[in-house]
Amino acid sequence: MATKTIPINELMRFVDHTFKIKKGQYLFQEGMQAKGLYLILSGKVQVSKITEDGRELTFRLCGQNDIVGEAIIFSHFPTFMLTAKVIEDGEAAFISKEKMEEELFKSGAFAMEFLKWMSDQYRNTQTKFRDLLLHGKKGAVFSTLIRMTNSYGVKKADGILIDFPFTNQELGNFSGTSRESVNRMLSDLKKRGIISMCEGKIMIHDLQYLRDEIGCEGCPIMYCRLE
Repeated sequence: MATKTIPINELMRFVDHTFKIKKGQYLFQEGMQAKGLYLILSGKVQVSKITEDGRELTFRLCGQNDIVGEAIIFSHFPTFMLTAKVIEDGEAAFISKEKMEEELFKSGAFAMEFLKWMSDQYRNTQTKFRDLLLHGKKGAVFSTLIRMTNSYGVKKADGILIDFPFTNQELGNFSGTSRESVNRMLSDLKKRGIISMCEGKIMIHDLQYLRDEIGCEGCPIMYCRLE
């Protein structure tokens, strides 16, 4: 089952303007006043939280037709609670907070689709935090690998290739742990034959092992992804 999406053609009618996005650029940063939300038309954007000690916890990787900054809708004091950084060149569209709220009031059907989408995003984040809190560092890394297979996995004869080049630091950011811890865990998984590397990408040979190690509850794929 795929993640619910909002009709893009309908969203495009509300767009104020579109603009190019470049790798390294920020759409917004935590604490900034929020005037609207963003629709990603192409490229990729990383949504994350920077902790007080400078560590980064990545929540989502957003690509084509994803929305970022949606939490400001109907907020009386709209400031961004997370940071959105461009990690791949592309294009984005800006939709003002006032315009989005106006359209949600006008169209019950559109408002329902938006609420369903928001609910899916909330449940996705909720299950991620559950894994981080209940299963420790190892469980968090294993959970992230499972989510990667659901988001970017390509079935091969000997396993599932995560067809996106993640560094160990990026994997650590998704898992809320250090690069050094990720290095040790991946090394152990390689020795056990659970994973291997294929042209800089991770190949999962025994997905069931990862699921068993964290007591995977078999959540729908729509709630177990990185997007």
